[in-house]
Amino acid sequence: MPPLTIHSLLPDPEALLALEPEELAGVVLQYLVSAENEGTQLNRYNFGLPYTVQEYPTEHHDRISKALMEAWMWLEHEGLLAPKPGTLGEWVFVTRRGRQVATPKDLERYRRGNLLPRESLHPRLAQKVWALFLRGDYDVAVFQAFKEVEVRVREAGGYSELDLGVDLMRKAFHWEDGPLTDSRVPKQEREALAHLFAGAIGLYKNPHSHRKVTIEPQETVEMITLASHLLGITDRRDRVSSSSVSRQNGPEGSSPHDRGL
Repeated sequence: MPPLTIHSLLPDPEALLALEPEELAGVVLQYLVSAENEGTQLNRYNFGLPYTVQEYPTEHHDRISKALMEAWMWLEHEGLLAPKPGTLGEWVFVTRRGRQVATPKDLERYRRGNLLPRESLHPRLAQKVWALFLRGDYDVAVFQAFKEVEVRVREAGGYSELDLGVDLMRKAFHWEDGPLTDSRVPKQEREALAHLFAGAIGLYKNPHSHRKVTIEPQETVEMITLASHLLGITDRRDRVSSSSVSRQNGPEGSSPHDRGL
């Protein structure tokens, strides 16, 4: 089998030049892993020489060389390439992380992970939603994220599984007697919080449970981040509500559920 070349992986010069550096990096990384496996020493200077692009039409050589070098620099910045120990100059090796994402599919998953860092998410979403996002199941990830919001609000408010969706949010955060409302803040803010939860569930969970919805990656990140924020609010309101009820009832008092909260 002949060794891989950049041209054999992506023969269309216009397609190559249309890619962003992080997209073209998948092709470059696949090529470098193949070359390293064949015993070739990797060197940034050598990679920039004309033979790397010699299979493309001459008029594209300069632009393609620059595009490939941009992709190489992205790989270095992400820690997928690193300087080779014990050498001088621009010798590198493919890192352990680089070999883990050496196929275009794996690299795409890695890039998605950078869009939505797992450590930035509420623990429920980190466990149940992040992997869906990495796989590119965006509509399912958004539905699951807001389903977790619904479940958490139901738990915190002491409601049954028959309480669902927008109506559940409006009851739980009702400005006057909702178990998760905050009586310390002005009425307008309490009403706004109820609208925020009801609107988010109505807009982002309900449509995704009834029909196929097409979502772009960045929009998915924004939706999941909102769900994570709503879960954080619910956790804080649950702690405050539980603490308040405990102080009112004392050690022998009834639970929030017993009191109908």
